[in-house]
Amino acid sequence: MTMAANREFRLKRRGFLASLGAAAASSLLPNVSLAATSGDRRLVVILLRGGMDGVDLVQPYGDANLGVLRPDLALTPASGLIDLDGFFGLHPAASGLMSLWRAGHLSFAHGIASPYRGRSSHFEAQDVIETGNPIGSGSRTGWLNRALALIPRTASRAAVDITTSVELIMTGGNKTDVWATQSDFPLAQDEINSLQALFQTDPLFGKAGAGMSDLDPLPPIVNPQARMTGIADLAKLAGSLLAEDYRVASFSLAGWDTHQEQKRSFAEAVRLLTEAILHLQAGMGEAAWQQTAVVAITEFGRTLRLNSMGGTDHGTASAALLAGGAIAGGRVLADWPGLAEGQLFEGRDLAPTRDIRELLAALLFQQFEITAANLNAKVFPGLGFDPSSLFVKTN
Repeated sequence: MTMAANREFRLKRRGFLASLGAAAASSLLPNVSLAATSGDRRLVVILLRGGMDGVDLVQPYGDANLGVLRPDLALTPASGLIDLDGFFGLHPAASGLMSLWRAGHLSFAHGIASPYRGRSSHFEAQDVIETGNPIGSGSRTGWLNRALALIPRTASRAAVDITTSVELIMTGGNKTDVWATQSDFPLAQDEINSLQALFQTDPLFGKAGAGMSDLDPLPPIVNPQARMTGIADLAKLAGSLLAEDYRVASFSLAGWDTHQEQKRSFAEAVRLLTEAILHLQAGMGEAAWQQTAVVAITEFGRTLRLNSMGGTDHGTASAALLAGGAIAGGRVLADWPGLAEGQLFEGRDLAPTRDIRELLAALLFQQFEITAANLNAKVFPGLGFDPSSLFVKTN
């Protein structure tokens, strides 16, 4: 089974029990006993799969070249853009997040990118932001899983992957749980790995398992209302788990690969992200939210010019969203590269000025007090993170 297939492996309780029988299944299911970690800092990582257009989400309307490059997408405060700081403005579909901005619980990092520069492959680019290592490094463990070993007082079940899939970001030697809204039990990562091995080697179990796995790397948004409900449920689940037992969580939101009709499809994706964050906050409760940092990241940005289908193609730098009571909000963090022709990356993309791993390292540093030495040696080898980083929280 390929790594891509591993990440898309699906488990559903009803089909599992019907195919294998409760007795056979029960020997493979975990004993769900969660250690309370009340009072600890939390971190939530949201993977925006498909390549989110950061220049559309947080528009640099103060850069005169934006309207030249994007006459059909560029907005101003006079045309609906929500002003943030006199230079950057927020897409109107994210208006629901402005209560967080005003409360100091929302920020953005702009002009960031992973080391990936290939543009051609979503899977390669996603591997880089999930492993935290460049292509060719040979790493098959997730940076978030590696960080778990360095978090003080980590409980035996302190991390949860809110998904129907085994995601690379949580893969590794440190135990995590996998939850899904359509199932009513959690499966730990090693237990899912055992099931996968069983399905591969045992003919009887393999026949049953074939009905529970499929590949759907970049699902489109077909029914917006149904998807909105599903996202709300997923985010509420994440929030409720973080409020009680867990302090590290991750989940994914697709729908960002806007090759066509970006004006419509991007707005819908932004509304879903907005709902996810607000429901996460509601499910978590105020006490846990105050100790939480949420970061939403993507594998790459988009081209600055539109294509012939009214969309954008794979680019380079993008933006990240930061939310939660534990962040220093009300800021757009950027070494803005500019949008003049000579300032674009390879003449077409927003130029990257900061490594996305620097942002992630800063969050781990400030949330869990992981030292710079450990971050540079064990979580993001060779990064060179420094606590004086632009992204380290300042009040």
